Amino acid sequence: MDKTEKKVNGPLVSIIMGSDSDLEVVKEAAVIFKNFSISHEVRIISAHRSPDEIVEFAKRAEDRGIKVIIAAAGGAAHLPGVIASHTTLPVIGIPMETDELKGIDSLLSIVQMPVGVPVGTMAIGRSGTKNAALFAVEILALIDSSLTCDLIKYKAGLVEKVKESDRKAQDNIGRCPTQES
Repeated sequence: MDKTEKKVNGPLVSIIMGSDSDLEVVKEAAVIFKNFSISHEVRIISAHRSPDEIVEFAKRAEDRGIKVIIAAAGGAAHLPGVIASHTTLPVIGIPMETDELKGIDSLLSIVQMPVGVPVGTMAIGRSGTKNAALFAVEILALIDSSLTCDLIKYKAGLVEKVKESDRKAQDNIGRCPTQES
C-alpha cells in the first residue's frame, strides 16, 4: 500500500516536548489546533531520557497519519533534531526559555541543524508556540483547502483587532486638536 492509499483517522499534528515543564507554554498550540478543528496529540518523550521511544515515535509518525510534528525543547534542545533525523515529515522546533540563558541556548541548538536535517525554527517561548501551530496550519492547508479559507478569516480577524485597537487608542488618548491659522 503506498502513501496515497492509507486511510488514517488519527491526529494530523503531533506536539512533542521533552518535559512536562514545557506544557504550560506548549498547550497554546493545542488551543490553536482546536480553533481550526485540527486533530492533534500532545506527547512527552525525551530525546535524552527516553531516546528509544523518541526514535520509535519519529519512525512511525507518518504511518500513523501525522503530517507535521512540532517539537518544543530547552537547553541543549536536541528533541526537534532527533525527530527530524528519523522522519521526512516537516518538523517545527520551538525553543523553550531557560533560566540560565533565557532560551538563547535553545534557539541556537535548534536553528543550527546540519545540512540534510532541516528543522523549521520559531521564536522562543509563547510567541514561537503560537507561530509553530499557525505554520503547521499553513502546511496542512496545502492539502486541505478549507483550512486556507479558515486562515484567510483568521488573518482578517487580526486586521480587525489592529483597527479596533487603533480606534480605542484614538478615542482614549484623543486626537491632536488642529490649530487654525
